[in-house]
Amino acid sequence: MTKTTKSFAYWQWRTIIATMIGYAFYYFVRKNFSFAIPGLSAEYGITKTSFGIIMTLVTIVYGLSRFLNGFIADRVNARYHMAIGLLLCAIANYAFGFGADLSTLITGETGGPQFVNTMVLIFGVIVLLNNLFQGAGFPPCNRLLTHWVPANELATKMSIWNTSHSVGASIVAILCGYIMGTFGTNMAANPDIVASIAANLNIDMSDAMRMQGVVESAAHIGAWKYCFWIPATIALAGALGIFVFLRDTPSSVGLPEIHKVNKKGKEGGAEYKAFVKRMVFRNKWIWILAVADFFVYIVRFAVLDWGPTFLKEARHMSLANAGWTVAVFEIFGVIGMLFWGWATDKWLKGKAHRTCVYCMIGVAIFMTIFLSLPQGTAMVPMVLCLAMAGFCIYGPQALIGISASNQATNRAAATANGLIGMFAYASGLVSGLGVGMFIDFMNGVNPDKSWDYVFMAMIGIAVITTFIFMLMWNAKADAYGDTEE
Repeated sequence: MTKTTKSFAYWQWRTIIATMIGYAFYYFVRKNFSFAIPGLSAEYGITKTSFGIIMTLVTIVYGLSRFLNGFIADRVNARYHMAIGLLLCAIANYAFGFGADLSTLITGETGGPQFVNTMVLIFGVIVLLNNLFQGAGFPPCNRLLTHWVPANELATKMSIWNTSHSVGASIVAILCGYIMGTFGTNMAANPDIVASIAANLNIDMSDAMRMQGVVESAAHIGAWKYCFWIPATIALAGALGIFVFLRDTPSSVGLPEIHKVNKKGKEGGAEYKAFVKRMVFRNKWIWILAVADFFVYIVRFAVLDWGPTFLKEARHMSLANAGWTVAVFEIFGVIGMLFWGWATDKWLKGKAHRTCVYCMIGVAIFMTIFLSLPQGTAMVPMVLCLAMAGFCIYGPQALIGISASNQATNRAAATANGLIGMFAYASGLVSGLGVGMFIDFMNGVNPDKSWDYVFMAMIGIAVITTFIFMLMWNAKADAYGDTEE
């Protein structure tokens, strides 16, 4: 092994590890908001509708941000792009923790409708800004990986990288769960505070079982602030770590680029704009992948967002067991992500789009088996069927981005993934609001079968997505042969 080869291997893995850890930190200041919601609802009476509107807007803003940051990522140094984005997310999260203070500063009040409405508005603005900054997480990582990893290894190594968001989300879930259960001021002995929380949550104080939750909330007044401040501090350290350990492309550390396409033209010039237009916006494969990703994310988010409610209402599973079932879905998803990435490079010669066909067939089969299980079926078969659906659905979730990167080449990979990401997160309108409205409608028509119809729709979407992927069955594994000199 030559000195250059050793050096490249070192920097390649340093880049993969640094971006994995850095992107996991982005989730610390992205997935923490949901853990603060119970505390905010209890203390201030902020409604679920208000939070729901904010979350819907978040999905749209994040998708647009991914698209815009895709353009930026292909043109700027990834080290600065990613570090500055995480720094801004940390600042936004510090501001979250001072939401009540900002509302008091603006209204001159410490409670009441005007105070709460102003606080909701403040949270809405900050959460939108936070998700605007969040878009600076994935695009620079995607660009770096296509510069440091050869096309014939990208599916395996990028699938390993893709586990970063699951790791980040899992750690922050444990951290924020601990914060909400241990931090804050204990006001459980104050009858006025307890009565106020019961009123905010519309709980009858004669309901002993539900009042246990009220007392628990009263024992941790203000804990929600630390759900923002502690992850923000960790993210701040993460931003510094990204700046210290990350570098840009191989040429920035004196190593040769792995694809000659990098040497053509200057980023931002007329030649480069024409290149992006041809390889992304006029590339039929990119548009097929974008539409497919829209449907893949509908199925994925529908299970993750509605899974616990479905399992409780339609399968009469306890919320505790339902939560574990969805967690197993995620775990099997990570395993599937790694397996399908390895299988793509090992058996399908890097043709990720073909792997996606097999994955979506698997999703349709396992969800059909799950739907056909009779009432009263033991928990293990139900969990196993959903877990295998997760095993299959996380394949395309990772491989679509890999395929897009190879079809657009590393010179326009972030732009291509930005476009696809916008389609993916637009799916939230269907998997969130759309599914909710569909369930409400079907409850009025046939309440006993309303959730079954949702699963039928998801199976239908999986079948449609299979045929969409088949449209690019004959596409090459990558487009580097069409662009190299």
